[in-house]
Amino acid sequence: MSETTVRDVLLPHVTKGPVPGAVGLVAHGDRVEVAAVGYTDTEGTTPLARDSIFRIASLTKPITAAAVMILVDEGRIALDSPIGHWLPELAAPDVVRDPAGPIDDVVPALRPITVEDLLTSRAGWGYPSDFSLPAVRPLFALMDPHGPQRLPEPDTWLAALGRIPLLHQPGEAWLYNTCSDIQGALVSRVAGRSLPDFFAERIFEPLGMRDTAFEVPAAKRSRFTSSYVPTADGGAERVDTVDGQWSGPPAFPSGAGGLASTVDDWWTFARMLLGGGGSVLSAESVRLMTTDHLTAAQRAASEVFTVGSGWGFGGSVDVERRDPWNVPGRYGWIGGTGTAAHLTPSTGTVTVLMTQLSLTGPSPLPPVMRDFWAYAATGR
Repeated sequence: MSETTVRDVLLPHVTKGPVPGAVGLVAHGDRVEVAAVGYTDTEGTTPLARDSIFRIASLTKPITAAAVMILVDEGRIALDSPIGHWLPELAAPDVVRDPAGPIDDVVPALRPITVEDLLTSRAGWGYPSDFSLPAVRPLFALMDPHGPQRLPEPDTWLAALGRIPLLHQPGEAWLYNTCSDIQGALVSRVAGRSLPDFFAERIFEPLGMRDTAFEVPAAKRSRFTSSYVPTADGGAERVDTVDGQWSGPPAFPSGAGGLASTVDDWWTFARMLLGGGGSVLSAESVRLMTTDHLTAAQRAASEVFTVGSGWGFGGSVDVERRDPWNVPGRYGWIGGTGTAAHLTPSTGTVTVLMTQLSLTGPSPLPPVMRDFWAYAATGR
């Protein structure tokens, strides 16, 4: 009887639907297994390949955190620096007196928001477990995972964010997503250049990540995939095509979820982290990125997102062995468009999964991800 392969794990999810296709990479040190099954769209236009390009959504977050840490390594910012020096729109935020109370019942922030608050997603802006809280609702106008072209340019976006009160005092609570977009704006302001240019010059070009960017040029669109959301009847509805939102530069390059990439490019980024940063980051910056910074109470409150893990800079960090794939120190994250990427420093393992079918929410995680991770952890 032959051994199970990555292809064996992915194929049933594509054959039964509604996942149009999937590309999975599992690397144990120098041993690498990659499989591509299915097609770029539900019509079966083009078979998926190892170099197919996907909207990676929140797999952008660790890359954005790395960009911030490049500036920290260079001494241009510090972890305890107040962000208001570069982002005056966010220099003096108000905080709602009660997260469940009226949005106009506010008090001043007790201290400035720092760079470290952004990196640990504890600045006070973002999504809690309860999306219906009054101070959360205005944030939805500043996030569109399927429509980056619909968001305003960074200066306008920051001004709008500055008018929304914090849900918690700086440092008190982990809240999802918004801090990574603020990190992207911070990098651009500090570096004095656009976020796409900074990413390209300081991360993508040095590492050889040739297919990672905020847009997919015409010459690469034959490798680009369409994007779908699940429907109530178990099908898939297209929300973006190969000539859609990613066919030109976005007004707002989202540090939280704007990149398109391939399994090999993200694996390259993961190898950089496993190798201690190489020419991109210091070993200390890598250590800080891949170390949990949350308290037990903050982890418990974020359970719907992190599922028992903590949070480093830009990604989750496993702290307990809840499932076979949860190895303490495992770092990475999941993209709402159906992507996932993790690295485990203690074993040298990297897993990268790309699909085109969006998640229905932060949890439960789709079966294809769980089966893929179980295979990587146990070989079956």
